[in-house]
Parts: sequence; structure tokens; C-alpha cells
Amino acid sequence: MTTRYRVEYALKTHRRDQLIEWIKGLLAVPFVLHSHPTAVFEPDGESVDLQASVSQRRYAEIMRDVEEIINDHIAHQKVGKPDRSKLKLLVPTVGNFFTSLALHDAFIWQDQRRFISYRRFVPPSFNDIRLVLNTAQVMSLVRSGPLELITFDGDVTLYDDGNNLTPDNPVIAKILHLMRRGSKIGIVTAAGYTEAKRYYERLFGLLNALQTSNLPLESKQNLIIMGGESSYCFKFDGNSPDMLRLVPREDWLLKEMLLWTDSDIKELLDIAEASLKDTLRSMRMEGIIVRKERAVGIIPKEGHKFCRETLEETVLIVQKILDISEVGQRLPFCAFNGGNDVFVDIGDKSWGVLACQRIFGGIEGGKTLHVGDQFLSAGANDFKARLACTTAWIANPLETCQLLDEIAELDEMQQRKTR
Repeated sequence: MTTRYRVEYALKTHRRDQLIEWIKGLLAVPFVLHSHPTAVFEPDGESVDLQASVSQRRYAEIMRDVEEIINDHIAHQKVGKPDRSKLKLLVPTVGNFFTSLALHDAFIWQDQRRFISYRRFVPPSFNDIRLVLNTAQVMSLVRSGPLELITFDGDVTLYDDGNNLTPDNPVIAKILHLMRRGSKIGIVTAAGYTEAKRYYERLFGLLNALQTSNLPLESKQNLIIMGGESSYCFKFDGNSPDMLRLVPREDWLLKEMLLWTDSDIKELLDIAEASLKDTLRSMRMEGIIVRKERAVGIIPKEGHKFCRETLEETVLIVQKILDISEVGQRLPFCAFNGGNDVFVDIGDKSWGVLACQRIFGGIEGGKTLHVGDQFLSAGANDFKARLACTTAWIANPLETCQLLDEIAELDEMQQRKTR
């Protein structure tokens, strides 16, 4: 049973994506007008198919309209006036787009797999629209090809939360396929380790598979790990015991990142640590503080687990305190809910993705795709990646595999068209 609390909680701003909610509202109209629940009682199957066809046409028409509104927003971006676009007026929180979105075709694609138009009692959902947006983004990238760089979050994106990327993970073969097609791969993770060994322990399945693959040496070196959001960079090296070598910061830091002083980093982490300690005490949380070189966080004591609401409360408190601090206005940071912990990192994934782009010679945001599971406006560390490139919002590792299968299938279709 859905309680009033759960309904109100789900409607909180930090728990919603306004673009998806807006599209969801648009699709609710044809669902009401063209959905006929009584059709489930009709013996004639043709009637069901006909009603589904009408619903699909109306849904697709709306998606085409949204596609054009996004194109209008992109046109305003190009002349430096995105605030004057129709989309910005309708969805004030919307950001910039790196490519157009093939929403009409993407809806048809997903409808053939999720049978959205056949539903009579359940309208197009948040997840339906999220997946349509993912497919639309992939279609646009493949059609304008090539897709030069794909970056991935780690936990919940490549493997289950708290697990490792083991040899039996089906995503490994799909990543190697992308590398054979010429795409560069970056794993941009919040895990902040200073030693290659720790990353090898998390990613050994992929690293071993890459080492034993028949890929050329040059292609193998197109895998990098960006740890601590944007703090530590490792590159594949088959001659290293851990198959990774640390890349000196001067080789990949962006000019803006050179302005991040050690004194500012210490000050911001000190403020964050004090906030986390206060929250531990006031919320009676059974946790401990973990301080790292460029991060600070709280983890539960052994045998304990934090509830979701407490984690989000902690994130929102530390986020607000850092936002209003002087150092927080000078130094980029990321406060996020890791599922059973809260961490504050120096920098964020937008900087991590930008650094990956620089390492590979300056790849554009419109040729880059970041895949992650955390895209809510607060407490989600993939959210900032939208500032650097196109993104795909997945919910679990299975969806990541499905997304990569889509890329491969769409790429093959595009290749056949150009032959």
C-alpha cells in the first residue's frame, strides 16, 4: 500500500528529473484519450492491435514534438541564449544538450520491446521515458558517429553495489567489442585509491580479459581508470603486475584543476568532516568517519546499515553547508549517497570525464557517452557528468548490458546503410 509519506517523499525536488516528469505528463493525455481498458474484455484481438497502433502513433507524435522543442533549445544554445528557448520556459532546470535526440524513432524502438502502447491500465512510466531517452541519445550518437569515448560508473553500473568486476560478468565482452570498434573506454568511479592494486582488485575480470584478448597493443591502451571522481588516473599497462600504471597528474589535469590548492582542499574537507560528525551525532547514526587524501565520508559500523532517508538527509545537509561556504564556492566538490555510505569528494564526474577526453586528445562532449546509475539532482555523483558529455541513465548492470547491445545493433544497422 502506498502511504501518504511515500507519495510526498517521491515528489520531493531532489528525487525527480523534471524533463522526464514533463514528458511523462505529456504522454498521460493520449493514454487517457486513447486507452480503452474495456478492450481486455473484447474477444477480437484485432481491436487490441488497432487501439495499440493508435496509441503508438499519438505517443510517437508527441515524442516528435519534444524532439523539435529540444532542437529549438540547441539552436538557442548555439547563439548563447538558451534561457530564451521554449524548453527552458517549460522545464526551467533543463541543461544544455550536446546532440539532438531521436525521440520519435527511440520510442518506436522501445515500444517494440516494452509494449507501452498495448498497456491499458498503466500509463507510460518514469522508467519507460528514461529508457526512451537513453535509446534516443544512443541513436543520435551512432548516426552522427563515431562514438569515440564511453565512460562508465562502477558500482551498480558495471557490477552490483559493493561487488567486483569478475570474469563471468557479461559486460566485459561488450566493452571489448566497443574497443574493437575503435571506442575509448574510461571508468570514472568515486572509489579513490592511490594504488593500482586496489583498482585491479575491483576490476580484475576486465583487466585480465583485456590482457589476454587479441586486441592490438594500441587498442588495449585505450582503457583508463579515473578514480576519486577526478583525482587519480590509471592507464592499462600489460607489463605492470596490476595491469595499470599511475598517470602523473601533470599529464592529464585541466588548466582549471591546477587552481585547486592544497589549502582549499584541506579546508573544504575539514568543513565536510565537521558536518558529517554533527550529523552522525544528531541522527544517532552507528557510523565512523573515513578521511582520505581528497575525500571524506561516513560508513556504517560493522553489522549496521543506514536507511535511505538518513543517507539523503546527510547528503543534503553537507551539500548545503559546503554550498554556502567560501571555499565551497571556489572549489568543485561532490557530495553523494553511495547506497550505504556518504562521501564528499574533491571535484566531480564532469571533471573526471573532461580529463578522460583530454587524455585521448580532446574528444568532444557530443562524441562521448557517460553511463551511470545516479542522476538525481542531489546525492547522485553521475549528475554532474551531464556538464561534460551526453549521458545514459541506467538502473542496474543488466540495463548497462542492454544499452551496449543497443549500441552494437544500431551501429551495425548504420554500417549497412553506408555500405
